[in-house]
Amino acid sequence: MTDTSVAVIGGGVGGMTAAHELAERGFEVSLYEKRDKLGGKSRSVETEEGYPGEHGFRFLPGFYRHLRDTMSRIPDGDRTVRDNLVETTEMLRCLGDGEKVRSAQRTPRSIEDVRETVSNALWRDVVPDREHDYFLNRFLTLATSCDARWRDEYENVSWWEFTDAEEMSDEYRKYLVRGATKVLVAMDPEESSARTIGRMTVQTLSDILDSRRQVEILDGPTSESWIEPWREHLEGMDVEVHVDARAESVGFDGNRVTGVVVDGETVEADYYVLATPVEVTRRLVNDEIRKAAPSLRDIDRLKTDWMSGVQYYLSEDVPLVHGHGIYFDSPWALTSISQRQFWNTDFDRYDDIEGVLSVCISDWDKKGVLYGKTAKDCTREEIADEVWAQLKQHLNDGDTVLEDDVVVDWHLDDAIQHDESEGRCTNEEPLLVNTVGSLKHRPEAVTGIPNLTLAADYVRTNSDLATMEGANEAARRATNGILEREGSSAGKCEVYELEEPRIFEPFKKMDAVRYRLGLPHVGERTKELWKVFT
Repeated sequence: MTDTSVAVIGGGVGGMTAAHELAERGFEVSLYEKRDKLGGKSRSVETEEGYPGEHGFRFLPGFYRHLRDTMSRIPDGDRTVRDNLVETTEMLRCLGDGEKVRSAQRTPRSIEDVRETVSNALWRDVVPDREHDYFLNRFLTLATSCDARWRDEYENVSWWEFTDAEEMSDEYRKYLVRGATKVLVAMDPEESSARTIGRMTVQTLSDILDSRRQVEILDGPTSESWIEPWREHLEGMDVEVHVDARAESVGFDGNRVTGVVVDGETVEADYYVLATPVEVTRRLVNDEIRKAAPSLRDIDRLKTDWMSGVQYYLSEDVPLVHGHGIYFDSPWALTSISQRQFWNTDFDRYDDIEGVLSVCISDWDKKGVLYGKTAKDCTREEIADEVWAQLKQHLNDGDTVLEDDVVVDWHLDDAIQHDESEGRCTNEEPLLVNTVGSLKHRPEAVTGIPNLTLAADYVRTNSDLATMEGANEAARRATNGILEREGSSAGKCEVYELEEPRIFEPFKKMDAVRYRLGLPHVGERTKELWKVFT
């Protein structure tokens, strides 16, 4: 144990991870969360009817190594939270005309399997062959590029420009460039960096090709299967947990943070971890703090967008697919998971429902099919009606999959509220999106102020995306910064690099030589030849 105290401001995944890592290393930790329960965007809520509601469904791609490691260290009875993850085995890709493509998530066992898997993932059956092959060239260029090229070139070009979307067909733009990007990470390919989306693309295909990397989801509502056991574990390590505790300001004497005002009272500690979302951090750090911690100077230039969810509570369970449903033609960029097939939950406690269909909305700025309005311009009731209409448009072809009368109730993320005076929705919990060139505006976890670190999803991480994984990694980096500054002998937190297929390693080394010589990637020459001969 140590007498060194740390105040963690923010009780989402980043804050809980920081509290966990610090408490394991003997620090005196206090954790402050503005809401009435921990978990941030990952928390569950209970509706007035007692149904489980969430910000959106949780899922862990195969490359989420930090999060799985943390889960394996959270006891849950005679198990760990890591044991509460269950594997998905299928994906359902739905088009607006009722066509559905169901694909198994299995590891390829031959070169032909690899070819078929990649072709399916890259929409060979929908996108013109020549354009499919062109996109494959773009993917291989990314996968074989050195790290310096990723940082210096791909960070400063949009995904739209890198993939030459403007020159291609509507199908190419819809499914390969815009569809997966907007649907999965709420990012606009015309604004978002090729570095971030390219990393996600390489990691996603690596998950498909590597049997060790599985897409998993929790076996129950998030708070029940993860957050509540985590809080219990933190309190068991003597972490002081304070909920309904809103941070108002940060005190600063020109050198160190002197305290954080929480609900009118000053919280004092030796170190402070800001695990708050970027929009809250902007409010808390004044000009004097930004001057002393230069990496915080440009956080106002970081962009956020909306990605939130709605749950439909059904009188009959509708499994749909043993995994994700992706609705590529939906105006609001919808994805879904039918939850009951994965949940180890006694549904008898829910009285009149037999299933839960959880849907994420990733595009809030396109007009819908029912009311002709954007999601931001709809009331909460209209949003629920519109999402249901878009789901039916995609799922109901020859057979009716979704019937209106199976909907018992619905729940829209509480962060989304309709402002009657403005006639529009507001969102208390937007999501960071990585636009072109924004990496230089994102701070490191360890700031220039000796006793201030950051543990949030906008921090620079290997994970890169504004996700649970990114927040967890940022908290590990923040903890390591405190350990170093304190001169602690405790072991540092593990920080994982993104793993990529080893087959590309020799080509990345070759590209590193070309980059140092000021030469473009060989894929650029291949691209030009492709254009000439096609």
